[in-house]
Amino acid sequence: MNSNFNKAKLGLVVSGLVLLGASWVSLHYPENNRQGAENPKVDKLKLQPGFKAEHLYSISENHEGSWVSMTFDDKGRMIASDQYGGLYRLKIPAVGSGSTKPTVEKLVIAKDTSVGMGYAQGLLYAFNSLYVMVNNRPSKQFPKTSGLYRLQDTDGDDQFDKVTMMRELKGEGEHGPHSIVLSPDKQSLFVVAGNHTDVPQMDAYRLPSNWKEDNLFPLIKDPRGHANDRYAPGGWIAKIDPEGKRWELMGAGFRNEFDVAFNEAGDMFTYDSDMEWDFGLPWYRPTRICHVPSGAEFGWRTGNSKWLPGNPDNLPAIVNIGQGSPTNVMSGMNAKFPQKYRQSVFAFDWSFGIIYSIHLKPKGASYEGEREEFISGTPLPLTDGVIGPDGAMYFLTGGRRLESDLYRVYYGGNDANTSPLTPTLTAEHKLRTSLEKFHEGANPAAIAAAWPNLNHPDRFVRYAARIAVEHQPVAQWQEKALAETDPVRAIQAIVALARQGSADLKSKAIATLLKIDFNKLSEPQKFDVTRAFELIFLRMGAPEAADKAKIVAYLNPHFPAKSALLNRGLSKDLIYLEAPNVVNKTLALMDLKTEPGMKDLDLDPATASNDLILRNPQYGMDIAKMLAKVPPLQQTYYAVMLSREDAGWTPELRDKYFSWFGNAFKFEGGRSYVGFIDRARKLALQHVPKEQFEKYNKMSGADLLTSSGNDIVKSDYTPKGPGRRWTLENAVAAVDTGKIAPDFVTGKKIYAAVLCSSCHAMQGSGGDIGPDLTQLGTRFSNKDILDAIINPSKAVSDQYASTVFVMKNGQSVVGRLVNEDKVNYSISQNPFAASEIRKIPKKDVTSKRYSQESIMFPGLINSLNPQELRDLMAYLKSGGNQNNEVYKAGGK
Repeated sequence: MNSNFNKAKLGLVVSGLVLLGASWVSLHYPENNRQGAENPKVDKLKLQPGFKAEHLYSISENHEGSWVSMTFDDKGRMIASDQYGGLYRLKIPAVGSGSTKPTVEKLVIAKDTSVGMGYAQGLLYAFNSLYVMVNNRPSKQFPKTSGLYRLQDTDGDDQFDKVTMMRELKGEGEHGPHSIVLSPDKQSLFVVAGNHTDVPQMDAYRLPSNWKEDNLFPLIKDPRGHANDRYAPGGWIAKIDPEGKRWELMGAGFRNEFDVAFNEAGDMFTYDSDMEWDFGLPWYRPTRICHVPSGAEFGWRTGNSKWLPGNPDNLPAIVNIGQGSPTNVMSGMNAKFPQKYRQSVFAFDWSFGIIYSIHLKPKGASYEGEREEFISGTPLPLTDGVIGPDGAMYFLTGGRRLESDLYRVYYGGNDANTSPLTPTLTAEHKLRTSLEKFHEGANPAAIAAAWPNLNHPDRFVRYAARIAVEHQPVAQWQEKALAETDPVRAIQAIVALARQGSADLKSKAIATLLKIDFNKLSEPQKFDVTRAFELIFLRMGAPEAADKAKIVAYLNPHFPAKSALLNRGLSKDLIYLEAPNVVNKTLALMDLKTEPGMKDLDLDPATASNDLILRNPQYGMDIAKMLAKVPPLQQTYYAVMLSREDAGWTPELRDKYFSWFGNAFKFEGGRSYVGFIDRARKLALQHVPKEQFEKYNKMSGADLLTSSGNDIVKSDYTPKGPGRRWTLENAVAAVDTGKIAPDFVTGKKIYAAVLCSSCHAMQGSGGDIGPDLTQLGTRFSNKDILDAIINPSKAVSDQYASTVFVMKNGQSVVGRLVNEDKVNYSISQNPFAASEIRKIPKKDVTSKRYSQESIMFPGLINSLNPQELRDLMAYLKSGGNQNNEVYKAGGK
């Protein structure tokens, strides 16, 4: 047999060796919608009908780093930045010119090659200047600090010779300062920064600057330390003048929004990130598209303190996307595309390689959005994009020193529309924007204009009205708030007063809320009441005994409620107040597997998580594990809230409560799930009598945890490492030249630890997603086996390949086809729950293709040191037989 044939057969055996069928699924489609389809970098792209793609430039092959930001200058040239290097300028051939190869020059800034300029996560050419958002921790290589810089050509030689730091910003890294965007009227700039960037002193604040954490939930910071020193208001967006002299905060409360875009109505949108370590926890928020009006607050807070989207003092997303890593956002307004795409906002996901087209439809004062998969590919780590002067879409891939490329996508049909877009402005939209004028500061006309709209049925109007009120001197409206009799206006007014008023108004504010007939409110309005009480407690202080009793009498009869959202609000207030029977009522809710109205929490991702598993092995593995054993979100919420409760416990209630923790560790969540549950458990143990501590410590699962409390103690093997990025040459050398004989027991443990057994059978035991490996060592050499492990996509058997289904709605679905009938395809998407089958109606599928990428995670052995790799290889070659000759031969 020749070598290629051996490798092809080896693909039958080793394909899918690791559990996760998540490894960079390639998408293959008809060649009539792409240029140069023989180019695999283009061929992997999935496009909408009528669109064509070109691969313009390989940054990596030209050893120019990994580009993460781009802009076009006034001469139609592209300027781009390496994430950890300099700036480049490109002249790009026109579409249809017969060439796609750009001319590239590295820019020398101010003729100082030792300092230069770069490390930019944001670039914008405007006002005859190049604005550069440097995101950097100063070093010898690049001493510039993070901040906004302005580059100018003052002598007309087409080179930037003047560098001005407009503002130093404290923050760096992937949550540091990001983009600069031109305002819709082309008179100002918008600056975007993530939650690890301090808010600089502003000249004006559309969002009042007295932000706090504002959450009665027992604070548990991320057990793995992420963002533990970051507090309100999180990521932020500011508006500045071209000279950078005046800075105005427009909105905040994001986790890590990378970019913003404006539609034809001048409204701003962003794509905020999730915290994947929080998968399976009740405060997890998916990546989401946010409409960001004046004074917006979106409620990111550290650890488990993130606000619910339903809180009246923050705004909800218009589209929940799901897990991912948002990067670029841009408008299609100036694209030479069909009308629906010109009216879209495009959102880039780095993790899963998807450009979403968010189709916006006016809804009251805001929008509703519908997502469409506009472009996707695997791997396709999207970093930045822009609509070029020619109306084509240009985008970059790369980041984190990954392979980096420049693409162009344009429309080849005849129905492209380039005429100016006319915005659709509803009456509610006009009302909202009129109220936002009062967000600029004190205005004698503000109260008269805003107050009547505190009870407006549109949430965005109510929000704009309340922020307008909060910008006025509180003495002008506090008595009006306390005297308000309209229930909805009273709720919003007390929310404003709790945020802006003095503590001596506490009892009066409580009295105003107690006058509201709770039974006549809708479920969301009832929740708003619970939030108003919560803000009083947090901002004005704990209620006096008499007021406490009145609030308990007011709220307690309504708990439990009919909806999950209201139960969260009621349980939070009543547990804080130590209401009678609140422990038994809450524990009774913890018996429920689910509650009505869970979707009203607005935390469910719009993208089915299963659809993402097979797109990226690193993130997909976490998703797959979680979906196989999804934690009970609402139960977890109650359990954490009860951890602060000191009174109302009986031995039976305590037994039930602490037993819940022991069971909770059986579920799968993100990396911080176990740590969060453990810290809530420890908070609860503080309220246990000392003589009963050991009993409840053990009952609640202490024996299951590692010493750090961040992980479950497992009986299987944890690689000792240190790991490395194994290449075929280095791996073969390590296995063939090792001097220590391999150990069967260790090899068997490693085989399980790196998840081989989850997909493969050996000696009759293991999974069945991949082929049986018992006879592997009788057919293949060390080099062949290692090549298939390190480069799993070299040869993929159809028997074990994923299938890409192209749907009529423009989406794509990836899964392993396990069965089909006349009506449906049956696919498996989660290797951790292979028996869970999803049916796809054949009538909804336009085409299907095998993926040419393996379902095996390519970094399988990267956690192993040389001896561990040798132990694993010996076990694989032995077929699970301790008496195999491989052990007598030393593993070679």
